[in-house]
Amino acid sequence: MDSPALPSLGTPARLAVGIVSAGRVGVALGVALERVGHVVGAATARSEASRDRLARHLPGARIASPADVARSSELIVLAVPDSALSDVIRELVDSGAVHSGHIVVHTAGAFGADVLRPIHRLGAVVAAIHPAMTFAGTPDDAEHFDGCGWGVTAPDEIGQAVGESLVLETGGRPVRIEEAQRPLYHAALAHGSNHLVTLIADALLALEAVIGVPGDGTALTHMPASSLEAQEESLDPDALASRLLGPLVRVSLENALAAGGAFLTGPVMRGDVGTVRRHLDVLGRTDAGIAESYRAMALRTARKRRSGSEMISAIENNGPGEQNEHH
Repeated sequence: MDSPALPSLGTPARLAVGIVSAGRVGVALGVALERVGHVVGAATARSEASRDRLARHLPGARIASPADVARSSELIVLAVPDSALSDVIRELVDSGAVHSGHIVVHTAGAFGADVLRPIHRLGAVVAAIHPAMTFAGTPDDAEHFDGCGWGVTAPDEIGQAVGESLVLETGGRPVRIEEAQRPLYHAALAHGSNHLVTLIADALLALEAVIGVPGDGTALTHMPASSLEAQEESLDPDALASRLLGPLVRVSLENALAAGGAFLTGPVMRGDVGTVRRHLDVLGRTDAGIAESYRAMALRTARKRRSGSEMISAIENNGPGEQNEHH
């Protein structure tokens, strides 16, 4: 069925917005939409955390069922977990709550617009709009939309235009993603974001193991401290680990985003087999999981940089119980 014609999108009309549900993404998007003149009138909030989040950030929104949210809204934002999206769509269609006057978008990264086909058949304008951003549930979450990239997928040009218009209103930057490419798009973002968090957490854990080793504190007494709080922080392994790693990671990330692997440094890049073996040794004795993660990333790096058979063999074969023979 062809989607109905919409008014000019140059100056988007003020819309009554409904959110299903009041999780971190849904509430942050609701706040961003209200800031540009739309009104969030209703939202689903089934957990205590969701109800509290809604009350704090969107106090004008009443709590309602998905069907009631849809009936009272012009723009329906489905911000549910990926695994729940199909069920929510089926519930809205079966209840008769959606119709040709609606705009319905979902924020799931792994799905495109095909999952919205039952709603699109009713004549509604639909689009998949996914923010390439992480949200912590804090008051400034909506600020993250400024300059944020969004993957936008729609079944037709009207849906695409509406989806892109909504993204632009939040200060975001829409990127058209074809339906068939949504899984790869989402996998790339998850790999780069979620696994980066795990990587940094592992590196901090290893550093904390070093910094937390008891000593006489001589080196720390020479660190400048302008207050008692600063002195206490200087003795905290967690704070010291973050202080050590933070600047390095920030510069490395900026370099990687700017030029890919052009600025790659370190022992794999230098062909320093002995250092890589020692790294695997000490990490294996500290935390086997960190050692295996290091091994996987080092092997990927070595193969991408064509580091040679000696380096690749050292990484592949330097497993538990084998490290000591290299020293």
